[in-house]
Amino acid sequence: MQLSRRTFGLGLGALGLSACGGGLTSNKSGPSTGLPADLRPMPNAAYDAWVAAFKTRAQSRGITPATLGAAFRGTGYLPGCVKRDRNQTEFKRTLEDYLSIAASDERVSKGRAAFARQRGTLAALEQRYGVDAEIICAVWGLESFFGERRGDVPVISATSTLAFDGRRGAFFEKQLIAALKILQNGDISPARMTGSWAGAMGHTQFIPTSYQAFAVDYNGDGRRDIWSEDPTDALASTAAYLQRNGWSRGVRWGGEVGNDAPQGNILQPQPGGPRFAVTSNFSVIKRYNNSDAYAIGVGHLADRIGGAGPLRASFPPDVNGLTKDDRIALQKRLTARGFDTDGNDGVIGPNSEAAIRAYQHSKGMATTGTPSPDLLRSLG
Repeated sequence: MQLSRRTFGLGLGALGLSACGGGLTSNKSGPSTGLPADLRPMPNAAYDAWVAAFKTRAQSRGITPATLGAAFRGTGYLPGCVKRDRNQTEFKRTLEDYLSIAASDERVSKGRAAFARQRGTLAALEQRYGVDAEIICAVWGLESFFGERRGDVPVISATSTLAFDGRRGAFFEKQLIAALKILQNGDISPARMTGSWAGAMGHTQFIPTSYQAFAVDYNGDGRRDIWSEDPTDALASTAAYLQRNGWSRGVRWGGEVGNDAPQGNILQPQPGGPRFAVTSNFSVIKRYNNSDAYAIGVGHLADRIGGAGPLRASFPPDVNGLTKDDRIALQKRLTARGFDTDGNDGVIGPNSEAAIRAYQHSKGMATTGTPSPDLLRSLG
């Protein structure tokens, strides 16, 4: 049976898009006093009772009392994990919006710099595992912004909270047991075992069971350390993951049709937008995250890191009749008027919607937060 690193819909990768990176933006892994209040332990008697019962089950599965004592010291119920887990049926971005973030100018620039820093390691990994160096780097970029957003949530607290909550209790109890075995093996200390609100860890956001199955000690220090400032083990683990899930050496992921794309199945994820020819390796990338948008994001970012330009084909206007250039103009004009959209990427998210509502309110308009050609014109 093939193993998927993520069988529970963690969204779009840490991109800075995702739950997988916890939506956190700290520059280092490790405990953080800057966590939101709902991701800090809160009293919960029912959770405490569940943990007491769980410890008995864990010991029957080979977890020692010493490991349990160290792992649960200072941990607790995190209501924010439950909130985020239940809110995953959020709106879906268009492919255009997704790629605007996944392959933004900033991410491409950082990716090329990260690739240059890790060129020797990435080349060695490509030679050993057969996975393109740029693909490994692109996964790193989408999952943790090249290590900048690895997540600060204690994994034992996160997985135990979600196991206790019960919506996907069996799955998260399995992740919790796996996390405890990682601690017992000595790969990481409880204090350093941090990640996303859902327990995804390290530079390339492995869940505990995937860590057990695929993580490697590439640098030979005796620990499979995907949390370290040094990303070597994490990058190697990602290469091993893709190889063992069927990556074909020397085969491209795919490409935009009409732009030197390989032969393969044709996809057009967004009606009226670019078409892509994809190969078997596209499906392997989807083993990392079962999403066409994610796999295209990884492939396109890899191409951009390797020196390719943006997509050639354009996307059609959105449901509100605005092109990406229109949306960028809207954001710039709002910000210039004092209604800060926190960026001009053409993606209308919560900050842009809040700015629109504030502007509409100031003008006595209906405060819908919805962009439109009329709104753009009203801003001059």
